[in-house]
Amino acid sequence: MAQVDLDKRAKEAFVDDNFELALDLYTQALDMDPKNAHLYADRSQANIKLNNFAEAVADANRAIELDSSISKAYLRKGTACINLEEYQTAKAALEAGAVLAQGDSRFTKLIKECEERIAAEETNELPKKVTPITLPGTGSDSVNLVTETTKDISSKHEEPTHTAVVAPSKPKYRHDYYNTQTEVVLSIFAKGVPSDNVVIDFGEQILSVTIDMPGEESYHFQPRLFGKIVPEKCRYQVLSSKIEIRLLKAEAITWSSLEFSKDKAVPQKAIVSSGVKAQKPAYPSSKSKVDWDKLEAQVKKEEKDEKLEGDAALNKLFRDIYQDADEDTRRAMRKSFIESNGTVLSTNWKEVGAKKVEGSPPEGMELKKWEY
Repeated sequence: MAQVDLDKRAKEAFVDDNFELALDLYTQALDMDPKNAHLYADRSQANIKLNNFAEAVADANRAIELDSSISKAYLRKGTACINLEEYQTAKAALEAGAVLAQGDSRFTKLIKECEERIAAEETNELPKKVTPITLPGTGSDSVNLVTETTKDISSKHEEPTHTAVVAPSKPKYRHDYYNTQTEVVLSIFAKGVPSDNVVIDFGEQILSVTIDMPGEESYHFQPRLFGKIVPEKCRYQVLSSKIEIRLLKAEAITWSSLEFSKDKAVPQKAIVSSGVKAQKPAYPSSKSKVDWDKLEAQVKKEEKDEKLEGDAALNKLFRDIYQDADEDTRRAMRKSFIESNGTVLSTNWKEVGAKKVEGSPPEGMELKKWEY
């Protein structure tokens, strides 16, 4: 079946309120056309209808990455983030979308909702009741929003609406994490992945990781985090054997798990520094059978023992020598390499420091000086 036909059938299923079928059809269409931003934006809306808010944010992010001019992608990211209580992230997305869709009242209403929730958080006026609200819209552009009120405005009994996130399928890459006083350090063990193939987005309490390798199924990891983070101060590094993500905590509490859960939502005792000596990282769940210290040591050993070839192996050898060397050895390495135009690398400072290092090209080659 052609991608256009799948897209049409998905829209029809959505209008008929068959959101699971719509989600499946959009996924099939994306398998055929993985760079179609509109398909990601539409699948994001299907995920919202199914209360898959973390997945909805990931799809909206992907749509924005592919085409930043699609206003509905910002609308859906904002809607999903509000339902995840990511009000600052939602507000930023909605404001960006409002610029693209001037006059669309849905953005205005949702931005106002965010501002009210942010103000309530700052004054500790936490909500007591959850009721569903549907903002104006038709067809696939209607917006379902779970908003919270502090008073019961209806005498009719209403069942609370729960935010249910569908459990993800078995991940392609293994991951582990540990706590420090100010950070949560997450490692995704994806070996040999180029940094250009990794896209990571930070929200107030959500993380989105996408790895796209040519000829392979894309890897997506979008957990709702145990606690809030400071997105602008989070960072990541793509290493040869893993992706290391450092999440700066908004509060100095110990995360008992990486992902949010109502059963684990009670803040743990704050990590307090004695000011005398550095504290060891606080690892999650003392009842766990995993030896986190051993795991971290194993990862470092794997990185050290990693077998490289050619220039990569030679560069690693030089880095290791330089890293473990004293200051005289480092000075010798720098001076010899620069003065010889990269043809000599010496570790003997007594010899190198006493004279200029002449270039020594490989046999059969001639060293030439470039004139500028």
